[in-house]
Amino acid sequence: MTEYRRILLDGASVQVVRDGDELVAGDGRRVAAGEAVHLPPCSPTKIVAVHLNHRSRVEEFGVRLPAAPTYFHKPVSALAAHCGAVVRPAGCRYLNYEGEVAIVIGRPCRGITPEQAGEYIAGYTIGNDFGLHDFRDTDAGSMLRVKGADTMAPLGPGLVTGWDFRGQRLRTYVNGTLAQDGSTDEMQWDMHYLVADIARTITLLPGDVLLSGTPANSRPVQPGDVVEVEVEGLGRLKNYIVDGPAGVPAEFGAQPTASEEVLSTALGGDWEFRGIRPPART
Repeated sequence: MTEYRRILLDGASVQVVRDGDELVAGDGRRVAAGEAVHLPPCSPTKIVAVHLNHRSRVEEFGVRLPAAPTYFHKPVSALAAHCGAVVRPAGCRYLNYEGEVAIVIGRPCRGITPEQAGEYIAGYTIGNDFGLHDFRDTDAGSMLRVKGADTMAPLGPGLVTGWDFRGQRLRTYVNGTLAQDGSTDEMQWDMHYLVADIARTITLLPGDVLLSGTPANSRPVQPGDVVEVEVEGLGRLKNYIVDGPAGVPAEFGAQPTASEEVLSTALGGDWEFRGIRPPART
């Protein structure tokens, strides 16, 4: 396996290869991985995410999977990088992590079968499909404001080629405490199926990202928290939760809420409407 990263090196975006604890540029320059300023490892034209895929998440919400996967879209302006900040807008309380494996497309892809999909995948990285569930009452299924806000799509730290997605552990930590623990083997639809399914009607281009779903126990985090997603063979993606400098303007548009739908989704389906008290504003 080879791990490629994109970092800011001497003021320029540079692709580097990981060599142990160092990152090596094509011209031979080296920088310690822990000291590098990371950028997202790819430049997608689109970020597509599957709604439900992990069995533990389905069981948590007490629902049935549809016959085929359903998806939503995250704008590329939501991208963030390894060791970057994830911003919770002032006035919002339900910012949830969702650790996931991200598929990165390597060449134009349209009208393929699942058996062919591996030939079109450049590699894999780690994603954290953050969501602002304060807006769960809006956008009628598209989840644009829930999942599309700035910094809601961290990717990294690197793009790994030659990685076998089968039987890999996926864990999310909040301030060092294990919060999610799942496996790619609990996915209803695997990586190749997801790529082929989307490519039936949508052309996927090099750098495009498909987020493959999260296991159970997505919960809200607060400014000051550190969230890390670890996937066997892909490394560990770290992000810092910070407060936004300004709130959502109240003069127009949908506002953050704490409705039954918001609480049920943010706190887990098994908590639904059972006297849960919303966390205090910070």
